[in-house]
Amino acid sequence: MATKIFMVGEAGNYADKLATGLTGAAAGADIITLPREAAQAADFDGDIGRDDILVSLRLKRSGGPLPPVRLLHLPGAGLDGIDMGALADHTIVCNVFEHQAPIAEFVVASLLEWELRLVELRRSFTRDKWSDVYRQRIPHGELRGKTVGIIGHGRIGQAIGDLVRPFGVEILAVDAKPTGAVWPVSRLPDLLEAADYVVVACPLTAETEGLIGGAELARMKSTAVIVNISRAPIIAEAPLYEALAANRIRGANLDVWYRYPTSADDRVAPSEQPFHDLPNAVCTPHCAAWTRELMDRRYAVIARNISALLAGQPLLHQVRP
Repeated sequence: MATKIFMVGEAGNYADKLATGLTGAAAGADIITLPREAAQAADFDGDIGRDDILVSLRLKRSGGPLPPVRLLHLPGAGLDGIDMGALADHTIVCNVFEHQAPIAEFVVASLLEWELRLVELRRSFTRDKWSDVYRQRIPHGELRGKTVGIIGHGRIGQAIGDLVRPFGVEILAVDAKPTGAVWPVSRLPDLLEAADYVVVACPLTAETEGLIGGAELARMKSTAVIVNISRAPIIAEAPLYEALAANRIRGANLDVWYRYPTSADDRVAPSEQPFHDLPNAVCTPHCAAWTRELMDRRYAVIARNISALLAGQPLLHQVRP
């Protein structure tokens, strides 16, 4: 029986990109799209066989085993959406990156906007008010000379550091696996006290959930900005809101959220706290990496891996076993 490739939820939008990249025996595989609900409900499991392949960013059930597929390929990097303990013993898991460059660009643009305030300057400029605006213009800041603290020095953290370094900033970084100038996580308090900008770029794990709470936020400068492009629960929700609302820190760029829709019709608030009402919170819809070019790169890697699997060749980015 031919191998089938099941693409769940949003992944199904890129079935054509995947099909274009498949080679060898994989080129004849059937590609089947499933709704987003298939990640959480067993309704479609009867169609998925032991030799099949599943492409899904999330796969969690409230009890019971997951489909015993040969390969589960994430169309992203984060593993926190997968119940690893419920997978069949033989299931291989791979993820994919290709997002570190656009995320780094997003972060650098965010930092520059906090200093330059281009949106604010544009709004202040009108033909009628030009003379007064010119005479009363307020100096903006410079990124040069600032200290950028990066929490997590993996692919994303390194890309951010590489891109922001030429602006003349000092970079501090902590990581669970420190090397060279990178500090251990035990020195997170030192980073928070020194940084003008704190960028959260570590994965969400049992160790990093709630890593930044009220005590950590209290260590930050009142002029500091925190930028989260990783996972929302790394920063405790209520303490973050309270720190922003009370102006205990200057601001935040929040691109990741505490709740996401789980079905096509689901409507959920991104958080319990109204961050979007705060003038010092820049809220965006988890789009830091969401470029026009990203999916071409990602699905080329996924197609390469599926083709390699069926050809008995080594896989890229294998995380299980």
